[in-house]
Amino acid sequence: MSGKQKLQHFAEMKEFPHVFEPALEEVFRADYKLKGNWNKDFFKNDNPLVLELACGKGEYSHGMAKIYPERNFIGVDIKGARMWKGAKDSLEEGLKNIAFLRTRIEFIEGCFGENEIDEIWITFPDPQPKDRQEKKRLTGPLFINRYRKFLKPNGKINLKTDNAFFYNFTLEQIEEHGYELEASTDKVYGDFLKEQDSKMQETLQIRTHYEKLFSEKGHPIHYLRFKP
Repeated sequence: MSGKQKLQHFAEMKEFPHVFEPALEEVFRADYKLKGNWNKDFFKNDNPLVLELACGKGEYSHGMAKIYPERNFIGVDIKGARMWKGAKDSLEEGLKNIAFLRTRIEFIEGCFGENEIDEIWITFPDPQPKDRQEKKRLTGPLFINRYRKFLKPNGKINLKTDNAFFYNFTLEQIEEHGYELEASTDKVYGDFLKEQDSKMQETLQIRTHYEKLFSEKGHPIHYLRFKP
């Protein structure tokens, strides 16, 4: 993507009514204005609220918003040029149950209140494989404990990844931090998929840009779900 295209996308994003780009001072050691009030002040309903963290181009949030009109979705990422795609597509389709939040996930506690989130999806995150990168892993100790602060007591966390190291690392973190593992498979597109209900099958078959790249290289896709 050229620099000119990026600037154009950033300019468009500022005009999208469902995209929020808080300044650093609004989330760093502070609470964002919508914290605890996303449903009341933006979605205007009491439907379950689902986050997609590191949403990239927003394909998963966009896909789930169409499958589950009775739920609200927020895609979170710092890469605005990527997020533009999902934001633009959902706006053009008139979806009212989706929003996008451009911020660093390190500041996520300042954006969502206690018991505000029903479910989290983490799709194809950077596995950060080096030991010194552990603190950046989205299911590592620094993050997995943060999720409890805004996830409902029975809320779910879903991970979809092609990376066996990250999948196994997450299984270890689930046990270490006292989460309950509900489901796991190192090959989602097999018997596991057939055992799911029709909506979950449709959800698991949403293919992001990165999943398509990994699948073309022959990487099996892993999935797991856990809760506090």
